[in-house]
Amino acid sequence: MDTIKKIGIFSKQKPDISRKVLRELASWLRKRNLDILMAQETAGIIGETSDFKKEAIPSKADLIIVLGGDGTLLSVARLTHPFDVPILAVNLGSLGFLTEVALPDLYKTLEQVLKGESGIERRMLLNACLLRGGKTVQNDFALNDVVINKKAARIVNLEVHVNGQYMTSYRADGLIIATPTGSTAYSLSAGGPIIHPSMNALLLSPICPFTLTNRPIVIPNQSTLQVQLTTDTEEEVQVTLDGQSGYPMSRDDVLEIKQGPTPVSMIQAKGKNYYQLLRRKLHWGRPADDPKSDS
Repeated sequence: MDTIKKIGIFSKQKPDISRKVLRELASWLRKRNLDILMAQETAGIIGETSDFKKEAIPSKADLIIVLGGDGTLLSVARLTHPFDVPILAVNLGSLGFLTEVALPDLYKTLEQVLKGESGIERRMLLNACLLRGGKTVQNDFALNDVVINKKAARIVNLEVHVNGQYMTSYRADGLIIATPTGSTAYSLSAGGPIIHPSMNALLLSPICPFTLTNRPIVIPNQSTLQVQLTTDTEEEVQVTLDGQSGYPMSRDDVLEIKQGPTPVSMIQAKGKNYYQLLRRKLHWGRPADDPKSDS
């Protein structure tokens, strides 16, 4: 990692949770003569002002620190990926599969990062392109998943091609197309497998399929998916990216999904590993109340 001089900070917009943490972090960084870049919303939490909009920070920063939960990180990741700036994700939420650095470990981890002692893990993104009549009407990115479903609890009909070859048709409540990073999110709840986030693959998990033989499937990351909506859209069908942003999908629209051109770079805290994270979050190996469980 190159020398770090400018650090962008993004914070969860809950001042009662993040104000004290953010103020202490800003003071710690400034004492080390590091430049801080905060968006207007983040600076306002601690009573400071800023000329930066959040979209402008990733291109100027050497490191991004995200204070919040997985939702905060997902929104920041979609901003940072074109610039390959590493992200240090600090968990102020609860579950936190992505924000793996606990708050008590923040400064110890930061010291390691500034000394160049931390690794970087590159997480693949999904590029989702909505085609209507052969023309692109939406082009977006997602770190966790892209979901197609109806707003009402009704069955949706989807026809899926892989690299132009017909694979299957789904009659289901919806379809989740996830990255390995997103395999522990909505896809896991739909019965999908857990995939190590360092892998590159696409995971398709139908939501409550009408045909029980429609099971989750993992396909190579070089694949291009074409998902065509064949349901009449009297009730709105929507495409949702990372559970945050979305848009409607009409009959005969095709959602083309493939691996994004650039990955998201995540700081890997020294001494942490993914299996430890799974044990802690999913309570594997020992009862949740066992005092010997991993912290």
